[in-house]
Amino acid sequence: MPNDARTEDVNEQPRVLLVDDHDLFRTGLAKLLTEQGVHVIGEAPTGEAALRLVDELTPDVVIMDLNMPGLGGVDATREISASAPRTRVVVLTISEDDDDIVDAIMAGACGYLLKNSTVQELVAGISAAADGDSLISPQVGTKVLQQLRAQAGGVRRDTAAPRIELSERELDVLRLIAIGKDNAQIAQELFISPKTVKNHISNILMKLQIENRIQAAVYAVRSGIV
Repeated sequence: MPNDARTEDVNEQPRVLLVDDHDLFRTGLAKLLTEQGVHVIGEAPTGEAALRLVDELTPDVVIMDLNMPGLGGVDATREISASAPRTRVVVLTISEDDDDIVDAIMAGACGYLLKNSTVQELVAGISAAADGDSLISPQVGTKVLQQLRAQAGGVRRDTAAPRIELSERELDVLRLIAIGKDNAQIAQELFISPKTVKNHISNILMKLQIENRIQAAVYAVRSGIV
């Protein structure tokens, strides 16, 4: 009976594919994640191999490196997002380059974490992705905002239009999302429950017809909300 219980627990975990061209890092990461209860179903050393395994294994979440020979992480993310929209991509990389960050997010990544993140932060990113949410580290969120503002030339759009669709509380939540706050931090700052935060985020995504909180952050910047 205990074996059946363990099998049931594994089956309920997000099914994760690791993509990184460094064998030692990939193997070590698989071991760390497995020790944390993450169900790692496969590993790929290249973007091309990742596409094949996504098609064969249908993982819930892909942990994607960016800088790989051949098909890079951004292009692989874009292809996965197009061909397997139910598979969520979380980027895990050493790159803090502004263009890499924005390119990965715009390609469809629902999370962007640096390789100096803790294993707990990565597990949180996997859980968020599997739940249809997203997670970016605060320093990455700041870089996204800076890059988007630079691309916009510092010109802010009229905020009247989004205010018609979003309530004041939803705008408050959106501003905090855009600066990289997670649900618990938003709840604490606005003195509301995490469940209420999640409901507000669901309403924001539905009203703006976008898929995740990273896209919400992009919208907030481009609309002049932050």
